Amino acid sequence: MLKLMFSKLSYGLLVIAGVVCVVFFLFNILPGDPARMMLGQRADVSSVDAINRELGRDLPIFTQFRYYVNDLSPLSFYNVKDSTSRNFFNQEKYGNATILLNIGQDAIVFKKPYLRRSYQTQQRVTEILMDALPGTVLLAFVSLAFASIIGIILGVWSALKYRTFSDQLNMLISVLGMSVPSFFAGILIAWIFGFLWSTFTGLNMTGSLYEIDPFKGEVLTLKNLILPAFTLGIRPLSVIVQLTRSSMLEVLSLDYVRTAKAKGLSNYKVIVHHALRNALNPVLTAISGWLGSLLAGAVFIEYIFGWKGIGKVTVDALEHYDFPVVMGAVLMVSVFFVIINVFVDLLYARLDPRVRIE
Repeated sequence: MLKLMFSKLSYGLLVIAGVVCVVFFLFNILPGDPARMMLGQRADVSSVDAINRELGRDLPIFTQFRYYVNDLSPLSFYNVKDSTSRNFFNQEKYGNATILLNIGQDAIVFKKPYLRRSYQTQQRVTEILMDALPGTVLLAFVSLAFASIIGIILGVWSALKYRTFSDQLNMLISVLGMSVPSFFAGILIAWIFGFLWSTFTGLNMTGSLYEIDPFKGEVLTLKNLILPAFTLGIRPLSVIVQLTRSSMLEVLSLDYVRTAKAKGLSNYKVIVHHALRNALNPVLTAISGWLGSLLAGAVFIEYIFGWKGIGKVTVDALEHYDFPVVMGAVLMVSVFFVIINVFVDLLYARLDPRVRIE
């Protein structure tokens, strides 16, 4: 088990390192000048150059990359003597940090990963993302809970009603759910339930968890969670229905289930205490794996429904060339995705001893 854990963690670190490289070079070679976005299109050349120097964008690209990786790494090398150095260690800038070892003018510093500051607001990227993260996590968990509960119920029902009309209807709907792109489903659902039928549903096309009321101030608005959670949950719901159905059909054909029926146990005990318990192992593994996908896939859904989360913050930042926020958001989602996938792999190995490292 320890060998498997080490292998998965090593693979996860390599993936994160690859994401860091791709994200940095991609967003630093894209057309567009953040300095001009900050100062306006009529800004003079000297002001633009001054801003670019302050942001470090006047340095060679590989020097910028070295400084960026240094800021991200918990163990970093900084100049602690020369305050004019671009790599000077500033306690106020990097927050709570500890100097572990002095080496001449440089030092090895232990600190939290530093994602820089927003070009637009000068707020720390970490603070911006942590403020938006609860909305994304809540949306992902509610979507997954909805997909899991309804998906397992429909999957079991389809297995028990194998090849009947209700089974075929469930399969047809699940195939459609997997086929329709999430962004298209989001636009359609927002238009129908949040606009055309809003009088009957009482739902809005857009809205976040908290809304500002002119008299009450910030008000919790849970109804705004319904449409984005339903939309985000459609695809995992469809997969869980089919996976539960096939797993239940396989288990129901095994000898011990037929023996339980022959002993005179009720259908409820046979299904719940014998068949379902064993059929859920692959389903639970799939559900765990979907959490990372939902965190990453919430970008379009949040933007369509105006839901405040990592996705909406990322798109808004991209429109203003606020690259540190975009890069930080991509890295945060990537880290969550890798951690969840490593956990799922270890969980699957725990549930199925046949899993071995190749």
